[in-house]
Amino acid sequence: METVTVSAKVKKDLWIKIKKYNVNISRVIRKALEEEVKKREEEELKKELAKASDILKKIPSERIVKHIRETRETH
Repeated sequence: METVTVSAKVKKDLWIKIKKYNVNISRVIRKALEEEVKKREEEELKKELAKASDILKKIPSERIVKHIRETRETH
């Protein structure tokens, strides 16, 4: 897996506490970034689902049922 390096500036008092508690900076940053990306992907998916729902609401249910029955009959 290819990786890249990211950096961030933190206040000195936070840096001192990070060192004091032996915080694994890489692990914390990686986890936080993964969670943030997952959250944004879920938000994007919700928006796309809402768009799809709006489109599907415009299709009469009778038409959907007809297509499902036709598909079942051909398989």
